[in-house]
Amino acid sequence: MQIADRCVAYFHYTLTNSAGEVIDSSEGRDPLPYLHGKGNIVPGLEKQLVGKKVGDKLNVVVSPEEGYGAHNPSLIQKVPKAAFQGVDNLEAGMQFQAESNMGPVSVVITAINGDEVTVDGNHPLAGETLHFAVEITEVREASVEEVLHGHVHGAGGHHH
Repeated sequence: MQIADRCVAYFHYTLTNSAGEVIDSSEGRDPLPYLHGKGNIVPGLEKQLVGKKVGDKLNVVVSPEEGYGAHNPSLIQKVPKAAFQGVDNLEAGMQFQAESNMGPVSVVITAINGDEVTVDGNHPLAGETLHFAVEITEVREASVEEVLHGHVHGAGGHHH
């Protein structure tokens, strides 16, 4: 069976940046399952997996636009320290949920200067070219429930 819409594919991967540094890997873990055609993985990788089958190995380069997007400077803001009421020790690298006009958004503290805190709402990999080394380990038809819910169920997937 080949990877196509409405199927579940499992794959092992190693993700590196342009400098060759490993960002993430499934090594030592179960393969990653995803429901093809539902946006469960970055678009650039999903496009390259169409038609692949068990045993296929490939290297995929994903541009920022087809990965986590371009880095958007407007998502970096300075906010008063008072906005973090109830948090005693703020530190760079801490993550929070912030409310925006488009709903909740994840932000990371990047700097603290006196009573001013700089937060960044960009995905940590925004602006990065992603390099995936992939091996397909399983391809199966998605269940009706998986298709309706838009994600994988069962072992290695989502449990309700």
